[in-house]
Amino acid sequence: MSLTGKQRRHLRGLGHALRPVAQLGKDGVTDAFVNAVDDALVIHELIKIKLLETAPIDRHDAAEVVAARTSSEVAQVLGHTILLYRAHPDEPVIELPRGK
Repeated sequence: MSLTGKQRRHLRGLGHALRPVAQLGKDGVTDAFVNAVDDALVIHELIKIKLLETAPIDRHDAAEVVAARTSSEVAQVLGHTILLYRAHPDEPVIELPRGK
């Protein structure tokens, strides 16, 4: 599933008030980090990840790697913050605007 521009805008609006639930540091994208992000996505659907200055990976690369490993979508990369979205498989809470 790929997000449309309208859906990304909607998610950015919702994500504005969120606090980061995970921090990507010097160890990079480890299995433990991916598991933590995956668990957070099941609970929240929309999460922020903070990249620390010690992270060994570029912010856009990190967003793509984490999104691919968690089967989520990158809603935004802004500064050192990544906003990820994945609908809950059974009971989605966030309702996205319809595409064309």
